Amino acid sequence: MRTHIIDFLHALNLYDYLLFGGIIFLFLFLMILAILFRHKQTLALVLIILALITLLIAPIGGYIALHALLYKHTITLTTVKDLTFTEALLIQGDVNNTSKQTFKECTLYVGVSKISPIKPLNKLYPYVPFRHQIITLAGPIAPKSSQSFKFLMQPFHYNKRHSVTVIGQCR
Repeated sequence: MRTHIIDFLHALNLYDYLLFGGIIFLFLFLMILAILFRHKQTLALVLIILALITLLIAPIGGYIALHALLYKHTITLTTVKDLTFTEALLIQGDVNNTSKQTFKECTLYVGVSKISPIKPLNKLYPYVPFRHQIITLAGPIAPKSSQSFKFLMQPFHYNKRHSVTVIGQCR
């Protein structure tokens, strides 16, 4: 857990610090307004609730929205193949940088989930894969360019139908 937190803090950039500072400023501003309007209890209570909601929800939503805006990318899977003579799954694809920023690294989360004949379950299964691994693509990826990846997940043995989902986080 400690390494995840340290990795998260090292991956923050200037825009993230500005976002978190703005959220703290907005929280303090709403709390000061609530103190100033303490004689109007309904308004003060609404301001306190709004400040707490801002403090709890805005960092997560703002971080996700900021990174979706700044670091746009698409992931295309070209090959997903069960190997015949070894118990392994071959996954090949491309990461395309569609933003204006140069990516220093991309972390790809690869998940393998089963396919069910029940349609609503197929929407749920990619979120709870039965096999998952993480790939880190090092090296810069310039804007409007792509980098290919090749990944071998082994040991892998699953006789039924399955699907592969790749989610990327680039910085």
